[in-house]
Amino acid sequence: MGADRTGSAAARALVVDDDPGLLGLLTRLLELEDLDVTAVSSGEAALAAARDERPDLAILDVNLPGLSGYEVCRALRELYGPALPIVFVSGARTEPYDRVAGLLLGADDYLVKPFAPDELLARVRALLRRASGERPRAGRLTAREHEVLQLLAEGLGQRDIADALVISPRTAGKHIERILEKLDVRSRAQAVAVAYRDDLVATR
Repeated sequence: MGADRTGSAAARALVVDDDPGLLGLLTRLLELEDLDVTAVSSGEAALAAARDERPDLAILDVNLPGLSGYEVCRALRELYGPALPIVFVSGARTEPYDRVAGLLLGADDYLVKPFAPDELLARVRALLRRASGERPRAGRLTAREHEVLQLLAEGLGQRDIADALVISPRTAGKHIERILEKLDVRSRAQAVAVAYRDDLVATR
Protein backbone atom coordinates (compact mmCIF):
# COMPACT_ATOMS: atom_id res chain seq x y z
CA MET A 1 0.00 0.00 0.00
CA GLY A 2 1.24 3.49 -0.82
CA ALA A 3 1.27 6.59 1.29
CA ASP A 4 -0.65 9.79 0.81
CA ARG A 5 0.78 13.29 0.90
CA THR A 6 0.53 13.46 4.69
CA GLY A 7 2.45 10.23 5.20
CA SER A 8 -0.51 8.22 6.46
CA ALA A 9 -1.92 5.11 4.81
CA ALA A 10 -3.29 5.77 1.35
CA ALA A 11 -7.04 5.72 0.80
CA ARG A 12 -8.20 2.58 -1.01
CA ALA A 13 -10.19 2.85 -4.24
CA LEU A 14 -12.13 -0.05 -5.77
CA VAL A 15 -12.58 0.43 -9.53
CA VAL A 16 -14.85 -1.86 -11.54
CA ASP A 17 -15.16 -1.73 -15.34
CA ASP A 18 -15.19 -4.40 -18.03
CA ASP A 19 -13.45 -2.09 -20.53
CA PRO A 20 -9.71 -2.76 -20.06
CA GLY A 21 -8.72 0.59 -21.54
CA LEU A 22 -10.96 2.60 -19.23
CA LEU A 23 -10.04 0.43 -16.26
CA GLY A 24 -6.37 1.20 -16.90
CA LEU A 25 -7.08 4.92 -17.32
CA LEU A 26 -9.06 5.12 -14.08
CA THR A 27 -6.33 3.24 -12.26
CA ARG A 28 -3.61 5.61 -13.48
CA LEU A 29 -5.66 8.70 -12.65
CA LEU A 30 -6.42 7.56 -9.12
CA GLU A 31 -2.85 6.44 -8.49
CA LEU A 32 -1.74 9.96 -9.43
CA GLU A 33 -3.96 11.07 -6.52
CA ASP A 34 -1.97 8.72 -4.25
CA LEU A 35 -4.85 6.27 -3.94
CA ASP A 36 -4.22 2.55 -3.48
CA VAL A 37 -6.26 1.10 -6.37
CA THR A 38 -7.85 -2.32 -6.71
CA ALA A 39 -9.04 -2.70 -10.32
CA VAL A 40 -11.38 -5.54 -11.33
CA SER A 41 -13.60 -6.24 -14.33
CA SER A 42 -16.70 -7.92 -12.87
CA GLY A 43 -19.24 -7.39 -10.12
CA GLU A 44 -18.38 -10.68 -8.48
CA ALA A 45 -14.68 -9.78 -8.31
CA ALA A 46 -15.60 -6.36 -6.92
CA LEU A 47 -17.57 -7.85 -4.03
CA ALA A 48 -14.83 -10.36 -3.29
CA ALA A 49 -12.28 -7.54 -3.11
CA ALA A 50 -14.59 -5.37 -0.99
CA ARG A 51 -15.20 -8.20 1.49
CA ASP A 52 -11.49 -8.83 1.73
CA GLU A 53 -10.71 -5.20 2.56
CA ARG A 54 -13.05 -2.22 2.95
CA PRO A 55 -12.50 0.37 0.21
CA ASP A 56 -12.60 4.09 0.94
CA LEU A 57 -14.14 4.77 -2.48
CA ALA A 58 -15.85 2.67 -5.16
CA ILE A 59 -16.18 3.57 -8.85
CA LEU A 60 -18.60 1.23 -10.60
CA ASP A 61 -19.52 0.79 -14.25
CA VAL A 62 -23.28 0.29 -14.46
CA ASN A 63 -23.22 -2.45 -17.13
CA LEU A 64 -20.99 -5.26 -15.92
CA PRO A 65 -20.88 -8.96 -16.82
CA GLY A 66 -22.69 -11.01 -14.17
CA LEU A 67 -23.67 -8.74 -11.30
CA SER A 68 -24.57 -5.24 -12.51
CA GLY A 69 -23.13 -2.08 -11.02
CA TYR A 70 -26.52 -1.46 -9.40
CA GLU A 71 -26.35 -4.83 -7.63
CA VAL A 72 -22.78 -4.20 -6.52
CA CYS A 73 -23.81 -0.81 -5.16
CA ARG A 74 -26.62 -2.36 -3.10
CA ALA A 75 -24.28 -5.03 -1.75
CA LEU A 76 -21.64 -2.45 -0.80
CA ARG A 77 -24.26 -0.39 1.01
CA GLU A 78 -25.32 -3.52 2.96
CA LEU A 79 -21.69 -4.24 3.82
CA TYR A 80 -20.49 -0.76 4.74
CA GLY A 81 -23.50 1.54 5.05
CA PRO A 82 -23.99 5.07 3.69
CA ALA A 83 -20.53 6.43 4.55
CA LEU A 84 -18.73 4.66 1.67
CA PRO A 85 -18.49 7.01 -1.36
CA ILE A 86 -19.78 5.28 -4.50
CA VAL A 87 -19.62 6.71 -8.04
CA PHE A 88 -21.40 5.20 -11.04
CA VAL A 89 -19.96 5.59 -14.53
CA SER A 90 -21.91 4.62 -17.64
CA GLY A 91 -21.70 4.97 -21.38
CA ALA A 92 -25.07 3.33 -22.02
CA ARG A 93 -27.40 4.66 -19.32
CA THR A 94 -26.93 8.36 -19.94
CA GLU A 95 -30.39 9.93 -19.65
CA PRO A 96 -31.26 12.17 -16.68
CA TYR A 97 -33.64 9.54 -15.30
CA ASP A 98 -30.80 6.98 -15.40
CA ARG A 99 -28.66 9.28 -13.29
CA VAL A 100 -31.49 9.94 -10.84
CA ALA A 101 -32.16 6.19 -10.57
CA GLY A 102 -28.50 5.53 -9.82
CA LEU A 103 -28.46 8.16 -7.09
CA LEU A 104 -31.65 6.84 -5.55
CA LEU A 105 -30.14 3.34 -5.52
CA GLY A 106 -27.43 4.66 -3.23
CA ALA A 107 -24.66 6.16 -5.35
CA ASP A 108 -23.15 9.50 -4.35
CA ASP A 109 -22.43 10.58 -7.92
CA TYR A 110 -23.03 9.50 -11.52
CA LEU A 111 -20.70 10.26 -14.43
CA VAL A 112 -21.54 9.72 -18.08
CA LYS A 113 -18.81 8.37 -20.39
CA PRO A 114 -16.78 9.92 -21.86
CA PHE A 115 -15.97 12.18 -18.93
CA ALA A 116 -13.17 14.67 -18.37
CA PRO A 117 -10.43 13.25 -16.11
CA ASP A 118 -10.24 16.53 -14.18
CA GLU A 119 -13.99 16.35 -13.44
CA LEU A 120 -13.70 12.78 -12.16
CA LEU A 121 -10.79 13.69 -9.89
CA ALA A 122 -12.54 16.78 -8.56
CA ARG A 123 -15.58 14.70 -7.61
CA VAL A 124 -13.42 11.97 -6.08
CA ARG A 125 -11.59 14.53 -3.94
CA ALA A 126 -14.87 16.04 -2.75
CA LEU A 127 -16.31 12.62 -1.86
CA LEU A 128 -13.20 11.58 0.05
CA ARG A 129 -13.17 14.89 1.96
CA ARG A 130 -16.79 14.38 2.92
CA ALA A 131 -16.22 10.75 3.93
CA SER A 132 -13.32 11.81 6.16
CA GLY A 133 -15.74 13.86 8.22
CA GLU A 134 -14.74 17.32 7.04
CA ARG A 135 -18.28 18.24 5.95
CA PRO A 136 -21.18 17.42 8.28
CA ARG A 137 -24.29 17.65 6.11
CA ALA A 138 -27.42 18.31 8.10
CA GLY A 139 -25.68 20.48 10.67
CA ARG A 140 -24.70 23.04 8.04
CA LEU A 141 -28.22 23.66 6.74
CA THR A 142 -30.20 26.51 8.26
CA ALA A 143 -33.81 26.04 9.34
CA ARG A 144 -34.99 27.80 6.18
CA GLU A 145 -32.75 25.62 4.01
CA HIS A 146 -34.25 22.53 5.63
CA GLU A 147 -37.70 23.85 4.69
CA VAL A 148 -36.62 24.44 1.10
CA LEU A 149 -35.01 21.00 0.90
CA GLN A 150 -38.21 19.39 2.20
CA LEU A 151 -40.24 21.13 -0.51
CA LEU A 152 -37.73 20.10 -3.17
CA ALA A 153 -38.11 16.52 -1.98
CA GLU A 154 -41.89 16.86 -2.34
CA GLY A 155 -41.42 17.76 -5.99
CA LEU A 156 -41.94 21.52 -5.88
CA GLY A 157 -40.12 23.81 -8.28
CA GLN A 158 -38.46 27.10 -7.44
CA ARG A 159 -41.54 29.28 -8.01
CA ASP A 160 -43.81 26.93 -6.05
CA ILE A 161 -41.32 26.90 -3.17
CA ALA A 162 -41.30 30.70 -3.20
CA ASP A 163 -45.10 30.79 -3.04
CA ALA A 164 -45.24 28.21 -0.24
CA LEU A 165 -42.71 30.08 1.91
CA VAL A 166 -43.89 33.57 0.93
CA ILE A 167 -40.50 34.60 -0.42
CA SER A 168 -39.38 35.77 -3.84
CA PRO A 169 -38.38 33.20 -6.51
CA ARG A 170 -34.92 34.78 -6.50
CA THR A 171 -34.56 34.20 -2.76
CA ALA A 172 -35.77 30.62 -3.19
CA GLY A 173 -33.13 30.15 -5.88
CA LYS A 174 -30.41 31.43 -3.56
CA HIS A 175 -31.49 28.98 -0.87
CA ILE A 176 -31.35 26.13 -3.41
CA GLU A 177 -27.86 27.18 -4.52
CA ARG A 178 -26.61 27.15 -0.92
CA ILE A 179 -28.20 23.74 -0.31
CA LEU A 180 -26.39 22.27 -3.33
CA GLU A 181 -23.13 23.76 -2.13
CA LYS A 182 -23.51 22.54 1.46
CA LEU A 183 -24.54 19.03 0.40
CA ASP A 184 -21.67 18.97 -2.10
CA VAL A 185 -23.93 18.02 -5.01
CA ARG A 186 -24.42 19.43 -8.50
CA SER A 187 -28.17 19.18 -9.11
CA ARG A 188 -31.53 19.33 -7.35
CA ALA A 189 -32.08 15.64 -8.11
CA GLN A 190 -28.82 14.78 -6.33
CA ALA A 191 -29.81 16.96 -3.37
CA VAL A 192 -33.13 15.13 -3.06
CA ALA A 193 -31.43 11.74 -3.29
CA VAL A 194 -28.96 12.74 -0.54
CA ALA A 195 -31.80 14.14 1.57
CA TYR A 196 -33.71 10.86 1.53
CA ARG A 197 -30.62 8.72 1.99
CA ASP A 198 -29.36 10.72 4.97
CA ASP A 199 -32.81 11.27 6.52
CA LEU A 200 -32.62 15.05 6.10
CA VAL A 201 -36.28 15.27 5.11
CA ALA A 202 -39.50 13.66 6.27
CA THR A 203 -41.12 11.00 4.10
CA ARG A 204 -44.74 11.86 3.41
